[in-house]
Amino acid sequence: MTSYAAATRAAVRAARPPAPEAPRPRLSWRGWLAVLTVTAFGGLLRFWNLGRPSTLVFDETYYVKQGWSMIEAGYELAWKGKGDEVDPLWNRGDTNVFLTTPDFVVHPPVGKWMIGLGEWIFGPTNPFGWRFASAVVGTLSILMIILIARRLFGSTLLGLTAGLLLSVDGQHFVHSRTGLLDVFVMFWALAAFGCLLIDRDVGRRRLALRAASEFADREQVTTDSWSWWLGVRWWRLAGAVCLGLCAGTKWSGLYFALVFGLMIVFWDMGARRAVGLRHWFAGSVLWNAVSGAAMLVVAFATYLLSWTGWFLSSDAYNRNWAAEHPGEGLTFLPSALRSLAYYHQQMWEFNIDLDATHPYEANPWSWIVLGRPTAFYYESAKAGERGCDVDACSQAITALGNPLIWWGATLGIAVLLFHWALRRDWRAGAVLAGLTAGYLPWFQYQDRTIFNFYTVAFTPWVVLTVVYVLGLILGRTSDSARRRRNGAWIAGALVLLAVLCFWFFVPVYTAQLIPQPSWSDRMWLRSWI
Repeated sequence: MTSYAAATRAAVRAARPPAPEAPRPRLSWRGWLAVLTVTAFGGLLRFWNLGRPSTLVFDETYYVKQGWSMIEAGYELAWKGKGDEVDPLWNRGDTNVFLTTPDFVVHPPVGKWMIGLGEWIFGPTNPFGWRFASAVVGTLSILMIILIARRLFGSTLLGLTAGLLLSVDGQHFVHSRTGLLDVFVMFWALAAFGCLLIDRDVGRRRLALRAASEFADREQVTTDSWSWWLGVRWWRLAGAVCLGLCAGTKWSGLYFALVFGLMIVFWDMGARRAVGLRHWFAGSVLWNAVSGAAMLVVAFATYLLSWTGWFLSSDAYNRNWAAEHPGEGLTFLPSALRSLAYYHQQMWEFNIDLDATHPYEANPWSWIVLGRPTAFYYESAKAGERGCDVDACSQAITALGNPLIWWGATLGIAVLLFHWALRRDWRAGAVLAGLTAGYLPWFQYQDRTIFNFYTVAFTPWVVLTVVYVLGLILGRTSDSARRRRNGAWIAGALVLLAVLCFWFFVPVYTAQLIPQPSWSDRMWLRSWI
């Protein structure tokens, strides 16, 4: 039995924004100015000397060329030789490196379309052009994490702190300046998380209003409260589009879809229970099954649309497989989908069975502590070469996360687990969801060749982990002035140290020519070399 007063109070609580300490403040024009200033700071860092080095680095050898062939043909074309044979031509401005035959590729098209868009605007052999899309989404993700953290923690200050820390994280910074796919996985996963966070607030507000209306007419919740429908969840559908684009960049995006799907179910269960519904579990199962089916359809449709160039072609890889193999494969599907399904089977087998040795492969156990960062680029020079004025110089791009942020987050994960499991803080659970989706699935691939740079996909949640802990250090508004002042000094000092740490590593993030001993000074661990 739930009294009218208690139910109304629960309904009002359910309608409040996520922060339990205080209602989320409105963002004033000064607030927007601060948000845009931090975003501009991060964007300036990412676009500064974006064309250096002026050659393809690391896996740009694949995705930059594939991005341009997407623009030219709508699908990936094979090359006239191996990468080390055609890369020098590309670096000199010669795009005549493609055959007329299709290439077998192992990742979906979304990220390559995005890289190709920058090449279409600025030219395919302009390094600024092939890195332009990465810099754009890297900058936009800074804006998004500010707004997400502000909504999540109910604090503009913590939102700005999240944006600043993401701006000065080396993993995110390097990927935002390189034409690889993983930064787009990160971007679409973060966008989906933001959409679902808004949906949580909208859904709880609708539920609170419905509950308040029901309790106004009766002393207890009706027995059919399990059937309460909260209307079309437009933000969930927007999140589904983002998740479809995430999986359409790399299949690792599917894990974000799975974990985030479970997350919103738990959120809905908690909201229905909080307002006192008698059948909160049944109602959550029913309506999340309906909205989940809608999200699945939207996400799958988005994924298929990303293959439009392949569908419209007549000679893309495996495009005519069904016609050439009648009676094989998933025969109940139309010819084009049957061909695509077989192509996906081949992609899956390649990705699962990849076990080639690589000097920078790294077991996921070492990822969170930066055990083996990936070297994207390294060139040495002797005195008199390329402007080197000492005995030996180095130029490097190392995808190394900011050590203070990542090592701090390693400790912070224990704090998250404590507050989620024992304090029932949904915000800690939300941050853990992002970490879980981006990180934990890789532990099942102990025999596959994998790299530390994959961590960029969940870097925003690493930052949110640190910001969560900083929020605890700052304390609540109800704490004493002395407690708040001491917390502000400690949190501010930690953020400042993270900024200084980033500045120290900038030369090995941006291929600056530095004396070789200066490069060695930045290789803190032997495993970083």
